[in-house]
Order: sequence, then structure tokens, then C-alpha cells
Amino acid sequence: MKRSGFVVACLAWLVLVAAIAQAAGAPRAWLDRSTMRLGETVTLNVETSDTGASAPDFAPLAQDFDLGATQSSQQVSIVNGVRDAKMLWAVALQPRHEGKLTIPPLTVGGARTAPLELEVQAAAPPAQAGGDVFFEVDAQPRNPYVQQQVRYTVKLYYAVDLTGGNISEPKASGLAAKHLGQDRQYVATVAGRRYQVVEQHYALTPERSGTLQIPALQFRGTTLDLRDPGSFFSRGREVGAQSQAITLEVRPQPADWPAGAPWLPVASLLLQDQSALPSEVHVGDAVTRTVRMQAQGAGFEQLPELQLHAPTGADVYPDKSETSTRDDGDWLYGQRIRKFAIVPNRTGSVSVPGVRVSWWNTQTDRLETSELPPQTITVLPAAAGTPAAVTPPAASAAADASAGSTAGVAPTASASSPYAPLLADSQARFWRLVAALLALGWLATALGWWWMRRRPQRPIEPAAAAPASASAQRAAFLRACALGDLAGAERALVAWSRSERSEVRNLGELAQRLADDAQGSALARLQRARYAGAPADGLATQLQAAFQRGIAWLPAASPQQRHDALPALYPPRD
Repeated sequence: MKRSGFVVACLAWLVLVAAIAQAAGAPRAWLDRSTMRLGETVTLNVETSDTGASAPDFAPLAQDFDLGATQSSQQVSIVNGVRDAKMLWAVALQPRHEGKLTIPPLTVGGARTAPLELEVQAAAPPAQAGGDVFFEVDAQPRNPYVQQQVRYTVKLYYAVDLTGGNISEPKASGLAAKHLGQDRQYVATVAGRRYQVVEQHYALTPERSGTLQIPALQFRGTTLDLRDPGSFFSRGREVGAQSQAITLEVRPQPADWPAGAPWLPVASLLLQDQSALPSEVHVGDAVTRTVRMQAQGAGFEQLPELQLHAPTGADVYPDKSETSTRDDGDWLYGQRIRKFAIVPNRTGSVSVPGVRVSWWNTQTDRLETSELPPQTITVLPAAAGTPAAVTPPAASAAADASAGSTAGVAPTASASSPYAPLLADSQARFWRLVAALLALGWLATALGWWWMRRRPQRPIEPAAAAPASASAQRAAFLRACALGDLAGAERALVAWSRSERSEVRNLGELAQRLADDAQGSALARLQRARYAGAPADGLATQLQAAFQRGIAWLPAASPQQRHDALPALYPPRD
């Protein structure tokens, strides 16, 4: 019997593994958007990990769609030595009629994709298609509550070849705007004319109630006529468009909203426990409760802080919340995750309270409440050899950080706590250890200072500077002369001379050591042009010709003052 039971368990395990593998390799299908207008195109993507699979049969779609060209691609990635390959097919679909259409399951490599839903709205009004470029903008809802997300959609239609352009962003006083996702591009037919479309989505959040107007958007761009060969050599023709302004009637928060509760108007709200509490714990054992809250239609900044009040017989130490905001191209999704350390301090039954969040459902226009139920934990005596309830270091740090700001959170230790002597003794041992370490550090410093004083001191010799390359400096000088850069020629000439005579520091000292009259004359003219405003016509050519063959030095053993050198700055007095 035991053997047969083992065999049955093995078979069940193999079936489970096969099911998981099949689910992991199952193909998936998705649309680049779920809502569109009649006359536009939408892209259907089908992906599978079976690289040997044939292309899916898109024939069942012909009943509701006109099919465009199909494109395919293969993607290969290697992560931690594991190779992953996928095949992707993409086909453009143009709906034949309005309504909610269904993309039926498609067969790929012996498996089937899940069905998809697509909402097709009425075609764009012909009056909007008045030229080569035009806008279509929409905002939903038009009568939002204050701080409620408004989905603002921008569509730019153009029937010309654009070489560049810019669409302004929605801006208004008392309105926060955030661009969502990536811009979408597709083809649409409006009033019998074919247009390219750029679609953008924004999340608009009105910050005050009353009438709020979203100004018209502007587009400015340039276009070329590809049929005209001469257009490639012109700057192109400027084109532009302007959208309609949209007015919002922003409502204040309803009168029946609970007084004192944080105002939270969202489309949906998820509140869940991410960790299960044990049914039994011992005194002093810390357990963690992780609570997650996610709202559709709001950033994390709008979500209230999660709170968990301390129950009778236990202390609660909240951690700092983890916050994030993401979007799916249409909605904002704000999220808060917070951990609470619960430490029972006595035996018996402890009832951990629930978590309650009130929010206004903007889809149904009514007040709703999400709540996590309370949980009961049985607390057993402390295990043998385990000291009485001592607050974990992490929980103590969290408690210190939030002390005085969270209602119902007990301090780490108090005079009335039965564990205060134990904590005080631990703190005393800690500070005695710190004092001993500081004393050892001071003693090591004193010994090191005494040893350094007794060592014989050696003079520090400066490191020899690496000799500069005379050929490189000469090339830099000649290049500056060829470019007519007198300042660069001066710097390169001084560096060149120092690479051959290290005692030369400026043009004046170089002039005293030149043996060639042509070089001395060119150098004197360079100084007058640089520092006396003298004309410099042809000076760069003169310098290049004078120093082309190198610097003509006086004999190193008998330096003398040349007649053409600059006079001394402070001549001696008689």
C-alpha cells in the first residue's frame, strides 16, 4: 500500500510539472491598445517560446477585420547561462464595424492563445479632417472630483511627410499633468483620406474644485514633398495645427465623506495581507505582518499611510513604507507596502486588529471601504533558555523612528516595563565596551606618535619631473602658427624652450639666450603684439619661418644680454 501511494504521488508530481511547463511555454497574444476608432488600425502581437512553430492562422479574424501585412521576428537572450528564444508575429488589423469585438483564440505550435476584447468607437467626425495636419483631443471624465485622475488623450493626424515637429503639453493653473507610457503610432482613414496618427496619453489631476480650462495644444513642424527632387535642398514647408480647448467642471469632495478621513477618489483599491501570521507564538517572538495597498487612478503620494494599532498584550513596531507609482499607458497605479513587527509581551490570546481604508469609487460614485479582518494569535510561555520578551534590534530602530507619530505604538522600553532592567543592563555593557575601545585607540595613537618621533628623519627629495618632448612642443608651436593662434604659439614656444633649457621660464628669458637675429626680431614683435597692442599682420608666418629649423641657442657657457632683448622691468639707478 505504501509503495502504491508513493507511485501515485510521483505520477501526480509529474503531471503537475508537465502542466507548469506547458503553461510556461504557452503562447500569448496582446493588442497595442484596447480602445480605438473605426477607420484606425491596431496591432495584434502573438508570441511563443516554440521557435519551430509555424505562423498562426489569422484567417478567423477576417470576419471582423481587414488584415494587413504580417511581420515576424525572433528574439534570443542568455541569462545566467540559460538560453531563451521566442518567436513574435505582428499583424495590423482594421475593424470593419463598431462595437465590442473579440479576437478569438489562435493556434500556435499546438497550443492556443487566450481571447482578447477590443472596443471600436465611431469614426472621427469628418469636420476635424480639414487639412494635412489636425488634432483630436478628449478628456474623461469632464466632471471629475478634485484630485481624481482625468484620462486625457491626444491624437495628431498628418497626411504629409514630416521631417520634424513638436506637440505642446497640457498645462493649466491648478492642474498636474503626467505623460503616460510610450507614444503610439498607427494608420487611420478619415473622410476617405489616409493619415498617420501619433497618440499620446496623460493623467491630469485637478488640484482645486470649480471650472478649469485646459488650453488648446499646438503643433509646429516641417514637411518635405518627396515627389519634388529639389525639396531635399530646401528647408521644407512649415505646417501647424491647434486643438480645441477643453473645460472641466471639477466637483469638491462629497458631503457624506467621513470627516477627518484622507480624501481618496480612485477607480479601484486593493488591500491585502502579503504575509500570514502564525496561529501560535512564544512570548518575545517577533512576527511580521506585511500589508499592501494599491489604487487605480492615483499616485502613491495620494494614498494614506497604513496604520496598525498595538493590541493588548503585544507591542507593534512599524517599518518605513515602500512606495511606488507605475502606469499601464491609461491609468496611474500608486502603491504602498508596510511591514509591522508584532512582539507579544504576555501569554494568552492576542487579537491583532484589522486595517481599514475608506475610498471614493469614481466608477460607481459612492463611498466604499476596504478592510483586512483582525487575526487572533495564541501566545505561549517563552521557550526554555530564552530570556523574557526583548525587543528585536530592527523593531527597536523602527519604534525609535516612529515614536510619537503613530497612534497606539508602544515605546521600546519604559519604567513600568518588566524588561526594563534587562535592557538597562544590556545598554550598560554596550557603553562599557565602547569606552574600552576608545581607550585602546587613544593608547595606540600615543604609541605611534612616540615611535615616529624616535625614527631618524630623512629629507624628502622632490620627484624628478618627466622631461617634456621637444618634438611634440615644436609641432604644437608650428601648428599654432599655421592656424594664426598667437596665444597658442607663445605657450608652445615657452614649453618648447623649457624642454631644451629648463631654466627658461618666459619669453624675456628666451630672448636673452637666442643667437639668431631673425628669431630675436620675431620674438620681440610677438611680445609687442601680445602685450602692447602692436599690429600682428604676417607675424604668425614670420614666427614659423624663423623657428622652422629649431631654436638657435647662445653657447651655454657664456650667456649674455642681447641688444634686442626687452629692457629690465626695474632698471638700476645710478
